[in-house]
Amino acid sequence: MNEIPKRLARVNDRVRAAAIASGRRPEDVTLLAVSKTKPVSDVLAAYRAGQRRFGENYLQDALPKIRELTNTDIEWHFIGHLQSNKAPEISRYFAWVHGLDQLRHAERLSDRRPEGLAPLQVCLQVNLSGEASKGGVVPDALPDLAHAVDRLPRLRLRGLMTMPDPNSDRDSQRRVFARLCALLVELQGQGLDLDTLSMGMSGDMEDAIAEGATIVRIGTDIFGPRAT
Repeated sequence: MNEIPKRLARVNDRVRAAAIASGRRPEDVTLLAVSKTKPVSDVLAAYRAGQRRFGENYLQDALPKIRELTNTDIEWHFIGHLQSNKAPEISRYFAWVHGLDQLRHAERLSDRRPEGLAPLQVCLQVNLSGEASKGGVVPDALPDLAHAVDRLPRLRLRGLMTMPDPNSDRDSQRRVFARLCALLVELQGQGLDLDTLSMGMSGDMEDAIAEGATIVRIGTDIFGPRAT
């Protein structure tokens, strides 16, 4: 028996409980099911259980699923590392991009977004953990990048995204979430119309929600461990 519907229900229960415990409305937190490396059958199992938003990290893995499921109302989110040569397909097949951290990539996405589609929804990835291996703009450079991206015609800047160091302690991770929320408020104060904090995964979603997450990106707790 496929366990994905049961796991999905448990995750939705956790999201609701975390939102209520934080004094927030559950409907203000969106669950993004991260289906990277998983087969289309797993996506369908979650879809049939009511899930509509799915996140993919690898374009070559995502495109066959997207094409096979083209007649569904799935909203696809790209959350992986961006490369300029992948921009045409990412801008065509995805509704959201979560990992944007360079203006040249944003310009390429805007240039290649088909006119018949709604603007591509984007979040800027911010590196708050200081890990050199992690992507993301540093906080000091964030305002200039945000204002530049906000001016691009085929993109809609929605907010910020981050990933804490998974090896850090819980308090340190929670401080990262709180810092991202503060950065969003600062940008709002500069006149940017932002409403999204993409943060929190299977192991830390409750803390992320407590600090203001509006999108949590959950993979393992829905689909099980990834194949290595």
